[in-house]
Amino acid sequence: MSTPPSQRVSIIGGGGNVGATIAFALLAKGVSVEVLIVDKADNAAHGQAMDIDDASFSLPGTCRIGTFQEAGQSDVIIVTAGARQKPGESRSSLVDRNYEIIGSIMESMKPIRPTARILVVSNPVDVLTDIAQKTSGLPRNQVLGSGTYLDTGRLRNELSVITGVSSTSIHAYMLGEHGDNQFVGWASATIGGQPLLSHPKMAGVDREAIHERVRRKAYEIIEAKGSTYYGIGLCAANITEALLYNTSQVYSVTNYVERFGCYMSWPAAIGRGGVEQSFEVRLDDAEKKQFDVALDAIKSACAKF
Repeated sequence: MSTPPSQRVSIIGGGGNVGATIAFALLAKGVSVEVLIVDKADNAAHGQAMDIDDASFSLPGTCRIGTFQEAGQSDVIIVTAGARQKPGESRSSLVDRNYEIIGSIMESMKPIRPTARILVVSNPVDVLTDIAQKTSGLPRNQVLGSGTYLDTGRLRNELSVITGVSSTSIHAYMLGEHGDNQFVGWASATIGGQPLLSHPKMAGVDREAIHERVRRKAYEIIEAKGSTYYGIGLCAANITEALLYNTSQVYSVTNYVERFGCYMSWPAAIGRGGVEQSFEVRLDDAEKKQFDVALDAIKSACAKF
């Protein structure tokens, strides 16, 4: 390529399935960016970078292996590295192990570019995003997580089948925690400007069954093939595109919501500066109770750090 891309995205943990899928999705979407694959597993990172770059000959983006120091000077830093939950391991124990990993990653990248945006994809994403912000030292608006963006997509696909309306025209969100405490914002959901629940095809629909299918889908995929990466890969690429191109798209991502006093998965507009604004969402009484459970779970985990 005669003129290399002017913007750089580094993917920490890019040697794994999730990181590599994000890298490929960015290039396949036609984003003009230099993607760096950064991973302690050098062989895997080298192989992924070469394989993905093979796809770049007809695209504006490029891909190569990179260092942690280069990552720290990137426009966008995507964190996919982290410990997986062991059978029988408590969530608090997983957070403890990932705290050490996230802290080590941030330290390895320092000095981090002051204008960099960090996107955390590793789980538990709401808590790890909080840790990444604290250990990186970047402003809260510049550090965000993938949150319930993918869960929201799963919800909209379910609703599309029921209503016969394109999922892109359904405005409904999974909210709260990206995890077992996520919930559907039924009270705020709309189609074509009308409340979703007033749509004739929603009459008599088992809403709890929809919620459970969305909440359990990741577990089903993991049980069937070991891990999820295509869905989250495209979601992370979309968020990154919004950060690079200043699109101000609204996604349900992990962002620091001042009125709640913590990071959580909530609709926010994403642009070049990171999180541009977070929105008020109307909740009914049942949803307010679910919200409180999710908020307490995130705050209690974050309070340790």
